[in-house]
Amino acid sequence: MKAIRRFTVRPVLPEALQPLSELARNLRWSWHAETRDLFQSVDPECWAASGGDPVRLLGSVSAWRLAELAEDRRFLRRLTVVADELRDYVTGDRWYQTETTEPPAAVAYFSPEFGITAALPQYSGGLGILAGDHLKAASDLGVPLIGVGLLYRHGYFRQSLSRDGWQQEHYPVLDPNELPLVPLQETDGSQARVDLALPGGRRLHARVWQAQVGRVPLLLLDSDVEENDLGERGVTDRLYGGGSEHRLLQEMLLGIGGVRAVRTYCRLTGHAEPEVFHTNEGHAGFLGLERIAELCDEGLDFDAGLEAVRAGTVFTTHTPVPAGIDRFDRELVAQHFGPDAELPRIDVERVLGLGMETYSGGDPNVFNMAVMGLRLAQRANGVSLLHGQVSREMFSGLWPGFDADEVPITSVTNGVHAPTWVAPEVFRLGSRQVGAERTEDAMTVGGSDRWDAVAEIPDGDIWELRRNLREQLVLEVRERLAASWRQRGAGTAELGWIDGVLDPDVLTIGFARRVPSYKRLTLMLRDQDRLMELLLHPERPIQIVVAGKAHPADDGGKRLIQELVRFADDPRVRHRIVFLPDYGMAMAQKLYPGCDVWLNNPLRPLEACGTSGMKAALNGCLNLSVLDGWWDEWFRPDFGWAIPTADGTATDDDRRDDLEAAALYDLLEQRVAPRFYERGQGGLPDRWIEMVRQTLTHLGPKVLAGRMVREYVDRLYAPAARAHRALNPDTARESAAWKARVRGAWHRVKVDHVEASAAPTSTAELGATLMLRVRVDLGELAPDDVEVQGVSGRVDSEDRITDAAGVPLKPTSGPDEEGRWVYEGPLALDRTGPFGYTVRILPSHRLLASPAELGLLAMPSEETGEGAGVLMR
Repeated sequence: MKAIRRFTVRPVLPEALQPLSELARNLRWSWHAETRDLFQSVDPECWAASGGDPVRLLGSVSAWRLAELAEDRRFLRRLTVVADELRDYVTGDRWYQTETTEPPAAVAYFSPEFGITAALPQYSGGLGILAGDHLKAASDLGVPLIGVGLLYRHGYFRQSLSRDGWQQEHYPVLDPNELPLVPLQETDGSQARVDLALPGGRRLHARVWQAQVGRVPLLLLDSDVEENDLGERGVTDRLYGGGSEHRLLQEMLLGIGGVRAVRTYCRLTGHAEPEVFHTNEGHAGFLGLERIAELCDEGLDFDAGLEAVRAGTVFTTHTPVPAGIDRFDRELVAQHFGPDAELPRIDVERVLGLGMETYSGGDPNVFNMAVMGLRLAQRANGVSLLHGQVSREMFSGLWPGFDADEVPITSVTNGVHAPTWVAPEVFRLGSRQVGAERTEDAMTVGGSDRWDAVAEIPDGDIWELRRNLREQLVLEVRERLAASWRQRGAGTAELGWIDGVLDPDVLTIGFARRVPSYKRLTLMLRDQDRLMELLLHPERPIQIVVAGKAHPADDGGKRLIQELVRFADDPRVRHRIVFLPDYGMAMAQKLYPGCDVWLNNPLRPLEACGTSGMKAALNGCLNLSVLDGWWDEWFRPDFGWAIPTADGTATDDDRRDDLEAAALYDLLEQRVAPRFYERGQGGLPDRWIEMVRQTLTHLGPKVLAGRMVREYVDRLYAPAARAHRALNPDTARESAAWKARVRGAWHRVKVDHVEASAAPTSTAELGATLMLRVRVDLGELAPDDVEVQGVSGRVDSEDRITDAAGVPLKPTSGPDEEGRWVYEGPLALDRTGPFGYTVRILPSHRLLASPAELGLLAMPSEETGEGAGVLMR
């Protein structure tokens, strides 16, 4: 018989054990070893069976065991210490309270997924894990963040393999009451709700759940409520599931419903209202529309509301390819906004205009979520230096006329939360060297450029640690591989070979990530005979652990997995290469520390950042990667290897993959494996250990999420908060009116004439100065509305200025009878080689965050510049 309803009957905790409930509901346990150790001691068998989940543990431990613990004075003392430490952690001053000036009162951080812990499976890959690490680091630093997301009743899929290696998806139902969540409650005890208007007079209702991530509340919206019809109940069914309308409703609920949930949370708890809203990718972009609607209700018009909202909004893009951006049919979006649906007080055309691809090559019939995100945010960033550059080029059409390097998209390179990803054994080694408190501060707050204390750790200790972690991984792999083969239909009698899979003394390479084609899961298989030789080398063998999920709709990705699984099933090599299904946080926390080398071979520059290699590096694992994402930024031969790229325009895809695979094999055969197996006089691989030491010393402080969040605070959140405060209703109206006036008058702004005193014909001496004299027509605008610049720098073979520097020129006369002004200023010849200059006119206002903000500029025509000394060689 099958039950018609399922629920958990929990034992009642004795009064003395009540702090256990508080500890279990705060997800700090997921990165705090002492709290996990305490829960493990409650009942080691139940702890193992619960998968290390305190909520499940407390739901299964026996009443007699709880009664026993309530009388155990030693346990109670430990419980008191851990509970007091948590209260100090969540209430005491931290970095944010002591090191920042004029910080935001609060920041709302929106993301479609959050990877906090395997016990709360609301993530699919790097975006969610990054969001989870962002919340944890913000908690450690004391940043008053409020996280906002959706609660998916099926989470992301669980992965298994068929007998022939084909990916199979399973969607277990998640009961919020069995997760580390509590309902957000109104003052009368009822569950807090938000709702959205849908076409045809329908409503989408959602309740609000709260997870506590250390100091940071995470609000998750859940549409599976009785008031909804079946279709609306399924809006939050699966992460990245369903068709276009399903995705649109998810993103409306996340953005619009998310803002309403934040307002409800602040009203009920007294938490400070956010001054900054941060949208992690474009999925939450509708939050800006809801905030504009709030301001319209307070008396602002749309344009003034847009200015006020932009000032306090930060947008982070994570994709380096247009195909990775959500785009909806224009008519579908129009149906869900306006008088008969959501935000009826905002003209639908204004909504559609925010997401319209107005640039060359864009499609005017689609609504682009990233384009809306950029138009609604005064500050935007990519997630590595290279990705910032790629993003500026990809979105440059929104700022026509500006060089890509002037597009106002900066970069904050991602980081990872060390207490989550560093193996306890690594932490203990650091604690023995500098003390537990200093080690914890180094891994959370960061701030130093180097971890010099690593130099004092003996070689023998480092090598013993690395072997210990490798041995743990071997045991983990065998257990997971046996479970996978049983799921594939194998009997126990067939699985004796698994006891010999992997060797704790063999060079171990890890490769684990999502499986879109650009990450090239099967690049290692381009020459299978050569790979087999590497795996089975009699003196310097390698072994490889691979994991990853393909999107359920991506048959191409599934075929890549099947190809690799079939190779790994070959009895000749199956003890040296394995594919582990169901890659997730629990597996990753064993995989990163246990590998000696972390492999990453995407198509450059399609990896926005690639944080898995960062997690590996924090455990002393060396990176072997294409120069993409963060590795392009921080690679040094002292602590890893760069796979050469074959990215010439004359190289087709197959040829490129062949060349890069051959380069990978060469590196493994000639440099990586020999370095690992080479022994010094003391019998240790001295040069390998030195690379591990250099990795920890130099990369450790860089790859921290604490460093990342501090950069967000200093470079984006604090300036956004100041801009938000400056944009009161009056200044918002002023800014909107000024922008409208400038846009309307810009067609008449032009450079009439450029001349330079003592302009050389072809050469000049370093240190000389030119006096520029420029005549401009400002039309209906005044000098206060613009900045006239002289722009100079080196020029390339096509006379493009490649490292431009702008110098403001000053008005010296005007307007004349034709309304023209004369600007003058010096231009220093401060660099050697081919040199050039030009002039331009830009809008200028104290409330602009960037000269490129309006996407307007005026440049000399070819006739204007002719004979004006524009180029010198």
